[in-house]
Amino acid sequence: MDNNEKEGLRLLIKALLALENEQECIEFLEDIMTRKEMMDIAQRILVAKMLSEQVVYNKIVDETGASTATISRVNRCYNYGSGGYARILDRIKEENR
Repeated sequence: MDNNEKEGLRLLIKALLALENEQECIEFLEDIMTRKEMMDIAQRILVAKMLSEQVVYNKIVDETGASTATISRVNRCYNYGSGGYARILDRIKEENR
């Protein structure tokens, strides 16, 4: 990653952390990405949630429309990645209690 990419990533992270509520998040995401990009990311998070609940691939495909390649990639990141999916899903579960 070059210096401009690093600076851009830092700005993105600071922007995300500065958002105060769900409406601000929606408005920001709508401004910085296409609807398809937003839906693709949302689909990955939903797939990770379903994988954490031990839902089988076929059911995930049927319910989300995600390809098996996407599900496999999310599964690999969920199980062997940096822990980001699990951390976020745990925090969301805590908020819903």
